[in-house]
Amino acid sequence: QVQLVESGGGLVQAGGSLRLSCTASGTIFSSTVWGWFRQAPGKQRELVAQITTSGNTNYADSAKGRFIISRDNAMNTVDLQMTGLKPEDTAVYYCNAYVSLLYRDYWGKGTLVTVSS
Repeated sequence: QVQLVESGGGLVQAGGSLRLSCTASGTIFSSTVWGWFRQAPGKQRELVAQITTSGNTNYADSAKGRFIISRDNAMNTVDLQMTGLKPEDTAVYYCNAYVSLLYRDYWGKGTLVTVSS
């Protein structure tokens, strides 16, 4: 089992920045892929960014050039630095851990990011 707890959401003006953090606990496998997803009202949950334990990253087109995902393997944290925020970035952001060894997804409860225009 993996438990994920997000923090760092809030209200920010357009053009501003926020840093989301996710702390993981439980049984952490080295093959886990860590990620941030988001779900806006009335929309499906979508990928924002992913990072492997070895540091390989993958970003949604909407996040490229504005967001940076990082991971601290020793502290079991995954951060998402968001800059140049836009109103369309408003969503609940979820931390995700995909354990390929178990074919299992784990999710945090989410943190709300609201970007005002």
